[in-house]
Amino acid sequence: MNEERTPKTVGTVWGLLILNTLGSTGAETIVPLPRSLIQMVTMGALVAAFVLALAVNLRLRVRPNAYLFLLTLLLVPSLLSSADLGSGFGALFRCARLALFIGTLWLLSRWWDGGLTFVRHHIRMYFAVLASVAAGAVISPGAALPDLYGGRLVGALWPLTPPQIGQYAAVIIGLTVLLVLGGRTDRGSAALVAVPSLILLALTHTRTATLGMLAGLLLAIGSLVLTSSAARRFFAWTVLCAAVAAVGFSSWLQSWFLRGQSQENFASLTGRQKVWDALLAAPRSTSEYLFGAGLGDKSYGGLPIDNSWLAVFQEQGMTGVVLVAAFIAVLGAVALLRPPSLARACALFLIGYCALASYTEAGLGDASPYLLHLALAASLLATPAADTSPAPQAPRRRVPGWARRTEVT
Repeated sequence: MNEERTPKTVGTVWGLLILNTLGSTGAETIVPLPRSLIQMVTMGALVAAFVLALAVNLRLRVRPNAYLFLLTLLLVPSLLSSADLGSGFGALFRCARLALFIGTLWLLSRWWDGGLTFVRHHIRMYFAVLASVAAGAVISPGAALPDLYGGRLVGALWPLTPPQIGQYAAVIIGLTVLLVLGGRTDRGSAALVAVPSLILLALTHTRTATLGMLAGLLLAIGSLVLTSSAARRFFAWTVLCAAVAAVGFSSWLQSWFLRGQSQENFASLTGRQKVWDALLAAPRSTSEYLFGAGLGDKSYGGLPIDNSWLAVFQEQGMTGVVLVAAFIAVLGAVALLRPPSLARACALFLIGYCALASYTEAGLGDASPYLLHLALAASLLATPAADTSPAPQAPRRRVPGWARRTEVT
């Protein structure tokens, strides 16, 4: 199955899923947007995505996929922990959202064939999101670089936080670089995407996104070094530039990395460690230990958890942690067993990025961009579907009467 045979509606569905995961909280925008309106837009996008996916796949043809199977199993602890309404009706609403999100991915799995179609959809949609961020910065620099966030770039048109913008920029930079190395796009087009994204990433001062991008690219390019001369050259130049930067710009890099924080604040991961310690020390019943306290807003004591594993443990218990670890391990194992290819390199980049970012960002247990990144990795690791359409038959050749053999009696 190739890109030409994938319906254009599939790209629209993927874009709507991305819109759904943008979130409803963040910085103050130029034109104040009520949270109810934002939630209506994001939830409406998810419903529209499911309806469109169903319309384009009315026969409900899906492809077996270990990632989606384990993700579906994650609904079990989510529902068990949310059913008693200990976390309010919002927990059941989030369960319904997660179920609809997973259902849409199942419907799209019909077109998961190891090709780069969904990579292009991913880059285009997130670049459009970054374009809105850049437009907000041009229209109102003060709103886009507020003192509340320490002068870091935020979304002034749509409420996006610096970590969100950094994540989107880092992911499309990494995927674009890999497409260039694989010869699937020209350098001019890649520069139009990667260079502005890199500038926005630098303005967000997001350490997790930067380190995740570098680690993911190192893993992905390393998988191509033995088979691609372009990857070898890029790797050599990257190492050389990194060495020069480390020597000549060490003080600037250190200043950017610390973001004006004290060593003590940096060592405690900007206060995250205190929240993590309090969460782990809290008493729990057996049910809460196994299945969690129900899907919430990824916070504890009114403060963000900012760790996917602890957020899953809090909301879906150890059962959820095991399932999340399982689908990341399965994706990683399948990627490592695949022969070297551009699709495999893109999948390794996404898996490596999500694995590293999970330490300081939440999102692996609920509908989020991280689950979409991993879904993209799963689509890249899928084997091409066998073409079951009947082969065209050659037209029958008409034999002249004089050439036919006659039986002599």
